[in-house]
Amino acid sequence: MLQRLPENRVAILLSTYNGERFLPAQLDSLLHQSCEEWTLYWRDDGSTDRSIAIVEEFARTAGQGRCVRLQCCNDRLRPTASYLTLLAAVQDRLAKHDTVAFADQDDIWLPTKLARGITALRNHANQIPALYCARQILVDEDLRHIGLSLRLTRPPGFPAALIQNLTTGCTLMLNQRAVHLIAASRPPQASLHDWWCYLVVTAAGGRLEADDEATVLYRQHPANLIGALNSLPRRAIAALRRGRAIYMTVLRAHVNALLAQPHLMNAAATAQVTRIDRALRGGVLQRLRVLFMPGLRRQTFPEMAGFWLWFLAG
Repeated sequence: MLQRLPENRVAILLSTYNGERFLPAQLDSLLHQSCEEWTLYWRDDGSTDRSIAIVEEFARTAGQGRCVRLQCCNDRLRPTASYLTLLAAVQDRLAKHDTVAFADQDDIWLPTKLARGITALRNHANQIPALYCARQILVDEDLRHIGLSLRLTRPPGFPAALIQNLTTGCTLMLNQRAVHLIAASRPPQASLHDWWCYLVVTAAGGRLEADDEATVLYRQHPANLIGALNSLPRRAIAALRRGRAIYMTVLRAHVNALLAQPHLMNAAATAQVTRIDRALRGGVLQRLRVLFMPGLRRQTFPEMAGFWLWFLAG
């Protein structure tokens, strides 16, 4: 049975899957956090390598009660469902001031990673749902420096969250209000857990606290589910390679999922999502009008131009 966390603790959520190569370094970085008040909740998503043994060995050396394995589901869930299963499992064990942090298996956290997130989220004191994310130092699989992830050029929020994900899961932290809101939601299969968290929090009128400081060494390697790009041309090329069909499929899935769960949205977001849904079902003229909706903007003009073309084409 999971134990209730003392106040001012962090529940770190880790989903492992064939991560034996990089997992030890990530786990070791948890021990070097300036904030020492954390507990690791983890589940394995069907690994066939030594991932389970590595975390179990870490649990034996990290200290009693420091690591808790969740075994409520032995099926292969894949990342989004796996992380949200972990989130749902810990939500009732959180004390008033606790926060939740997502951890990937192949990164390395810088020592102040948790402390910076706690400080940013504490500003809201659980009055509204709040989400924290930060920039990353991009490295290759051998930790050779690549660059720094791009900084935000426009304020985050809704409805912009519908057309661009500004969060990176390995830096993500949530306050208690956000945890309960997200745990009570059902993401579409096309979504990623970090994008869904960003959508749900901002649709409810919550805040995204974006840290301009890097807090993670973010490995870029062939097995990455989602990587990061540190230049606008590379990001534009990556978007073109993904193509309109994938982008519009995800947009429609998010719109439909939010409309099916109206309790997740405030009145303003409900009106915005309803208008976008009608435009997606209507003609070019309706879609053109939606492009002038306040706040419906991607971070850069090239990204915005691509969205205009894809949205108008339907």
